[in-house]
Amino acid sequence: MEIIGFILFGLVVGLIAKFLMPGRDPGGLFVTTMIGMVGALVGGLIGRFILGRGESYTPGWIMSIVGALILLFLYRKFGRRQA
Repeated sequence: MEIIGFILFGLVVGLIAKFLMPGRDPGGLFVTTMIGMVGALVGGLIGRFILGRGESYTPGWIMSIVGALILLFLYRKFGRRQA
């Protein structure tokens, strides 16, 4: 059940990130979910190492969305270009 919850969490975070960042949205539902899931992990790393929150820090909604926004920006900047 935790895996399904994390997938749904990633989908919601990815959708929020795509809504907050203007511009053309690359990818479909799978890419949106992956951006949200990996964004939660990036948000956790930001909280642990950059903000100095410690090893027991787990990202909340805001840090997960921040991580997803960073990944979405990088995906748009360096992702596969279509002609």
